Amino acid sequence: MWMVLTCAILCEVLATLALRASDGFRRKAWIVPVTLGYVVSFTLLWFALSLGIPVGIAYGIWTACGVALVAVAARFLFHEALTPVMMIGIALIVSGVFTIELAGVAH
Repeated sequence: MWMVLTCAILCEVLATLALRASDGFRRKAWIVPVTLGYVVSFTLLWFALSLGIPVGIAYGIWTACGVALVAVAARFLFHEALTPVMMIGIALIVSGVFTIELAGVAH
């Protein structure tokens, strides 16, 4: 089930990066990868939930990893800013999700 969630995250990240590459859909070739990536990502997220991952944990991990991976990838692919303050914010998001996951495991 965690592998399914990991694949959902990767598809969402790729779709978001393709969305950025599409330049507001002015580059029409990116429409299919964006659409397909989001459809596959949400389908895999649904599947991960159906396998038993609690929605709060799955969605938290999905969004936090998505934010962190997109920010880092955009830095290298699109030369977007990734400041120390932004990195601290990403670390706080990941820490918060990790805390929520630990709390969920404790119950």
